[in-house]
Amino acid sequence: MAAQAASFGNIVHTVKAVVLGVVLSAVLAGANAYLGLLAGMTVSASIPAAVISMAVLRLFRRSNILENNIVQTAASAGESLAAGVVFTIPALILLKHGGWSEFHYWQTTIIAALGGILGVLFTVPLRRALIVEAKLKYPEGVATAEVLEVGQKGTGGIGCILAGAGLGAIYKLGASGLNLWHGSVELARSVGGAIGYVGMELGPALVGVGYIVGINIAVLVFIGGALNWYVAIPVMSAGYAAFVVDGQAVSAADFAWHLWDTQTRFIGVGAMIVGGLWAVIRLWPSLVRAVRSGLAAHRSALADGAEAPDRAERDVPMQWVGMALILSVVPLFFLFHYVTGSIWVAAAMAALMLVAGFLFSAVASYMAGVVGSSSNPISGVTIATILSASLLLLAMLGSGSAIGPAAAILIGAVVCCAAAIGGDNLQDLKTGQLVGATPWKQQIMQAVGVLAAAVVMAPVLTWLLTAYGIGKGTPFKAPQATLMTSIVEGVFHTGLPWAMIGIGMGVAVGVIVLDGVLARVGSKFRTPVLAVAVGIYLPLELGLSILAGGLVSLAVARARRRRSAADAPPPGAGGAGVLFAAGLITGEALLGILLAIPIAISRNKDILAVLPEGKALHGIGAIFTVAALVGLYRVSVRRRSA
Repeated sequence: MAAQAASFGNIVHTVKAVVLGVVLSAVLAGANAYLGLLAGMTVSASIPAAVISMAVLRLFRRSNILENNIVQTAASAGESLAAGVVFTIPALILLKHGGWSEFHYWQTTIIAALGGILGVLFTVPLRRALIVEAKLKYPEGVATAEVLEVGQKGTGGIGCILAGAGLGAIYKLGASGLNLWHGSVELARSVGGAIGYVGMELGPALVGVGYIVGINIAVLVFIGGALNWYVAIPVMSAGYAAFVVDGQAVSAADFAWHLWDTQTRFIGVGAMIVGGLWAVIRLWPSLVRAVRSGLAAHRSALADGAEAPDRAERDVPMQWVGMALILSVVPLFFLFHYVTGSIWVAAAMAALMLVAGFLFSAVASYMAGVVGSSSNPISGVTIATILSASLLLLAMLGSGSAIGPAAAILIGAVVCCAAAIGGDNLQDLKTGQLVGATPWKQQIMQAVGVLAAAVVMAPVLTWLLTAYGIGKGTPFKAPQATLMTSIVEGVFHTGLPWAMIGIGMGVAVGVIVLDGVLARVGSKFRTPVLAVAVGIYLPLELGLSILAGGLVSLAVARARRRRSAADAPPPGAGGAGVLFAAGLITGEALLGILLAIPIAISRNKDILAVLPEGKALHGIGAIFTVAALVGLYRVSVRRRSA
């Protein structure tokens, strides 16, 4: 124990690394919370965190690759925790029955912090099985290691982040703060008795998302949106003689949104349910092997006469994991009891949370090794959890329960935070393996990053809620949280449009079959079902912007293939482009959060507006979008200086 305590002392030999990791975790959590509410997607922050860490630590006399790795390990926890929070907790605000009127600070912080800590604890026994033995690729972990190694040799990238951040921030200031230009365009017409719709969210952030996730995922998200907006909505609208909602005549665009809100988005729900279950079924054998391998490694380490493991193979001791697990579950049990007023219901909630949390943390950890953290099916596993929790609580509390929906969301929130952190933790541990870090130090810094992010989540969400609103009719549509709300409200109160859900399930089965065919023929283009499902559920205008960024990534890849190896970009290859894209996202997100402060204080969304509502200029937002696309391409394909 003393040796372990002394070893931990090595991690804090420099206060600057710990402080920088904590600060970056909080900042990146706020930025990704903004993006998650806006687009229903988040992106991995490990690479931006690594670059910022290298830039800042170079201002001091000494820094090394392990110190930079510790910083990015803590910082990336903020981005991952934000995904778990914004996909679920805003649903408590959106609930019509038994929801919140505000983001309660301590309840939000406890859910975020302990859910994230559970994610760290659940993945400790999985590191050896998934990284060492299964040798999963963990693409974003490998890319982060490359960036750290390049930075160690003196190559920087902070300029790319700052350039992208400046463009994103200026756009957001003009669109949402000064109201100088529109942030989106849309057009809808009745064509042959059916609605034809086209729309696009303008601005750099979503373009950056599309570039980072790549052409494959970007195309699938767009295809999902096209299935909804170009097939389902026109078919359904063709049966209406007039566009009327609640007795009032509305425009074609408003009626299309009404159909999406009440009917067709549930096609995405059905697809996500099947996608989440498919992920569990496909990964179950690997999951069982991973757990057995991790426990066997621990027993071997405890055997008499066993040699002490190498520094690069030391995890947090399992007895510490057990104690921390108990300390995390007890406060959550009391929170569940506070919400439900029943010891038995709270106990059932805690048991389901533990089982689902471990299972889906393992699934997320495995999937991060296959497709990366940004494409991890967190939404799918959370939907499966919330639907299961809703049905369990329905049996215990009965139909029409006032507390049932909120209780189901709370379970889903903890599981979602745990799963999000689980995938991120394994990515970081893969980076650590490649650069020679000590696993248990990374696991502790991951927990530090979780706590740093958790304390800022409630204030950030409160600012955004007060300044802009969350949900339908606001810039922050919170797609996943709205989806969770629809599921629990449907189970307990209004009923779900099961026909639409059934159609979505059928679509998902078809996509899964297609993906299997593509895998057999060795195609590089694949169709992960959850990417299509998210596209069906998202507004089409978001999918078009993401597709634009994906097309740039395709153009960049083709340009690079035409070059000789000597002229290709340095290792980390998407390096410059990824950093510029991350800057686009971070700049727009952070400016949006800063703008929310005066708006929230004054409770006047137009306090900074230069032009009155309805008078914002057209076309300027498109210029910024084009600038982001051109900038991404030029930064990504430029040649190295001699």
